Amino acid sequence: MATNFETILYEVSDRVATLTLNRPERLNAINFQLANELPMAVQKAAADPDVHVIVLQGAGKGFCGGYDLTEYAEDHDEGPCTQDIMPWDPTLDFQAMWGNTENFMSLWRCNKPVITKIHGAAAAGGSDIALCSDMIIMADDAVIGYPPARVWGVPTTMMWVYRLGIEKAKRMLFTGDLITGKEAEDMGLILKSVPADQLDAEVQKLADRIKGVPRNQLMMCKMSVNQAYENMGLKTTQMFATMFDGVARHSPEGKWFEERATEAGFKQAVKERDSGAPIAEGRSKDFRELGLS
Repeated sequence: MATNFETILYEVSDRVATLTLNRPERLNAINFQLANELPMAVQKAAADPDVHVIVLQGAGKGFCGGYDLTEYAEDHDEGPCTQDIMPWDPTLDFQAMWGNTENFMSLWRCNKPVITKIHGAAAAGGSDIALCSDMIIMADDAVIGYPPARVWGVPTTMMWVYRLGIEKAKRMLFTGDLITGKEAEDMGLILKSVPADQLDAEVQKLADRIKGVPRNQLMMCKMSVNQAYENMGLKTTQMFATMFDGVARHSPEGKWFEERATEAGFKQAVKERDSGAPIAEGRSKDFRELGLS
């Protein structure tokens, strides 16, 4: 089992394993290496008899800003999920993204409790990762949400509905809003929100309370609770969501978004997407030429 990771810092102290997403120069944006190293780090902690609880956090200015899409959208990297490969093969797209979904769900499947600590932002794919953990504590001024739900994405882990219920989950996904830690706590999305200067201490307090419980007790309790959601069809929901994520990136509106990112830059395309203006007005030129806009 790997002991050193390039995108994740791993350390253990007094029954607590701390996993730190470590691409701070890219706001811990997800690339395939980070996605693949995360379950290896989780498995390392799961197999360590000296670890009773895991804390997941991000280095630098925030937890995780999502997928590394600046290069992806502007540079047209070749791969099964890129818009430039036509005709598009949805099964290859699904296979690639399902691998990431399963990697993130290693937090859910781990036999030990996982606490996610969020400062800065847990946006898009970053929220996918965070919501797979058992408990989340945020800074009051941190934000969480899935803006690509407006166009070009569907959250593949789809943990929103299981954490929030049907109406609030729809509110978050129909708007793509980023909400603060305090709003997330009020909504019931996370366990707790605290002032930023109290975040480390609050997470440590919870980890300290849990770490004294025997590993077998923690495992049995976590498995029992998780099984209730597994029986609701969690995996089926995620399979649909992961397939739809690929569809969203290949819809006419998704193609417009990619074209706009190429023309104006990814940050400008995101600004326009999230402005509230009707996205249908900016469909791809190919779509318009077909007379379908």
